[in-house]
Amino acid sequence: MKRQIIDTIQQYETIILHRHVRPDPDAYGSQFGLAELIRANYPNKKVYTVGEHEESLTFLAQPQQIQDDLFEGALIVVTDTANTERIDDQRYKKGAFVIKIDHHPNDDAYGDLLWVDTNASSCSEMIYELYEEAKNHANWAMSDEAARLLFAGIVGDTGRFLFPSASEKTFETAGHLVSYNFNRNELFDAMYEMDRKLLHLQGYMYQNFTMDKHGAAHIKITKDILTEFDVTPSETSLLVGSLGTVKGICAWIIFIEENDTIRVRLRSKGPVINTLAKKYNGGGHPLASGATAYSWEEADQVIEELKEICKNH
Repeated sequence: MKRQIIDTIQQYETIILHRHVRPDPDAYGSQFGLAELIRANYPNKKVYTVGEHEESLTFLAQPQQIQDDLFEGALIVVTDTANTERIDDQRYKKGAFVIKIDHHPNDDAYGDLLWVDTNASSCSEMIYELYEEAKNHANWAMSDEAARLLFAGIVGDTGRFLFPSASEKTFETAGHLVSYNFNRNELFDAMYEMDRKLLHLQGYMYQNFTMDKHGAAHIKITKDILTEFDVTPSETSLLVGSLGTVKGICAWIIFIEENDTIRVRLRSKGPVINTLAKKYNGGGHPLASGATAYSWEEADQVIEELKEICKNH
């Protein structure tokens, strides 16, 4: 499959890379990391990265604004995106050929060519694996910028190598990437330093979360609370793992109220929770998923189901 992807990349002059909406470091790392690899090894190809920009990830890269006609006859590569509804910039449908590269469960097997590896810690780790194949098959070279982006993606999706998804292969990949010339301290600071307002909201979360005797926990962040702390819904992504340090916690939900929906962020230290996410307009990894609720009554239903999951674990 990797060989087929490399051969397909070689065949097209215009390549447009997509990833999922509401991007995280792995979405940017895999999308921009692959783009940098292609540019470094095929300088004559036209390579574009699209999607709505996430301001908090400006330190990594920024997508481009391109015209519709560039999609005609183009190769489309979608990274880190489980289903078509979550692909950022639906113009991908205008392309000539679509490649899916992802590490989420393959519930939506879209694309003309698919490479899905649910054992990979991150999609960025898969892009490095693709590079290793291309190094031998097509003489690819790694650039410092591609290494920086892929390393950031791996760090982001493994929670700085703390999550169970970080395998021996993950550490080996990270070891290779840090041999390239980029500033790791600068990268870590950009990824994990927080404004005081976020730290204040984090303090509110620690003071106000609820946890039952089975370790099922939750916190509701309403629009009023976001306004009080001057925090946007997207900025709260840095706080999703906060409750994971609580002793005795089994799984937790952070609810973030947006304009007309409630974002549901699910995390677990053991029981599988992506089946719960799928019931509420979402999905993701077994221990890290997202969903959407359309009322606080529906959010309360999610809480009750999480309690049952933790009780039976």
